[in-house]
Amino acid sequence: MSTEAEPGDVVAIESPDGRRLGWGLYSSESKIRVRLFSRGEERPDAAFWKAQLARAIAARRRMGLFDPAGACRLLAGDADLVPGLVIDHYAGVYVFQSGSQGSDRLVPVLAEALCELAGEPVAIVDRSDASVRRLEGLEKRVEILRGSLPPSLEVREEGLVYEVDVLHGHKTGHYLDQRVNRMRAARLSRGRAMLDAFCYDGLFAVRAALEGATSVLCLDQAEAALERARRNAERNGVLSKLSFERVDVMRDLRSRADLDGRFGVVVVDPPAFARNKGELEGAERGYRELNLRALKLVEPGGHMVSASCSHAMKSEHFVAVLTQAAHLSGRAVYLEELLGASPDHSALLVLPESSYLKCAFLRVE
Repeated sequence: MSTEAEPGDVVAIESPDGRRLGWGLYSSESKIRVRLFSRGEERPDAAFWKAQLARAIAARRRMGLFDPAGACRLLAGDADLVPGLVIDHYAGVYVFQSGSQGSDRLVPVLAEALCELAGEPVAIVDRSDASVRRLEGLEKRVEILRGSLPPSLEVREEGLVYEVDVLHGHKTGHYLDQRVNRMRAARLSRGRAMLDAFCYDGLFAVRAALEGATSVLCLDQAEAALERARRNAERNGVLSKLSFERVDVMRDLRSRADLDGRFGVVVVDPPAFARNKGELEGAERGYRELNLRALKLVEPGGHMVSASCSHAMKSEHFVAVLTQAAHLSGRAVYLEELLGASPDHSALLVLPESSYLKCAFLRVE
């Protein structure tokens, strides 16, 4: 690799004996100096990147997830061989999120390609404000690149209608990765009461109410999230089934356990406890304590749905922590299924970091 490369350059990668190994995106700041994305001989150009995006879009169309009125992840960064760049679609609005010097260079190229491949959008938003940009020496950036946002952006997803705030909401505006897991949890909630801890915009709760849950208690510490959850419940006609409390969720679950409360389904979907390997030990304690408190709230024969989006915590590690919580609870806990992110979140086998989401469905006796 030439030492004259500029930040974000496409660079040739060669072996010590001069053989061409492929092409990568160079970073002058990151600990990951080069992100390999191609093993081809020819230097990638704009047509190459357009073809990468076309392949990703075609895959989502085959999955049946690229619905004009719906939402999905169109491009999953390194897992779709476009390092550092995510593109999410929300009912005609496309949200780009760049996390590296190289992907910053690709935003205008792929924004133009997207319009050619998917038609003129309602809007294209650059939501490049993730904390990982600091590791690349980049400032946060949020701007509308094309079109204009509607006063209220609504997504329709298999009978569910919800609001998305692409400028200020978490991630690119919504947790698209939990789509399949929400539907499975909703089926478990039929005829039962649910507790939705760390509810964010309330979609586990609203989906459960639509599916026949008798009631759902939504807990979160962010008032803006709870307000959005209320609006989502109202637009789906289930507001009467849901109640909302603004609380410190970890502390609140302890007090509810002392009161010996019981729910047919308990969902715990917290923010990431470990963003790197150095935070794993503390994250273990946090996940163990959280799941111990939640297990005590599940009625006999009920279910707990426990998720972790911590990249640094592998699936087997997460299951081990759940096992410890089950032992401490003194209850018989069965792992019925361990799922990951929805299929539009590509999981490349040679990139284990792309399989980041763990969602355990537990039966509690």
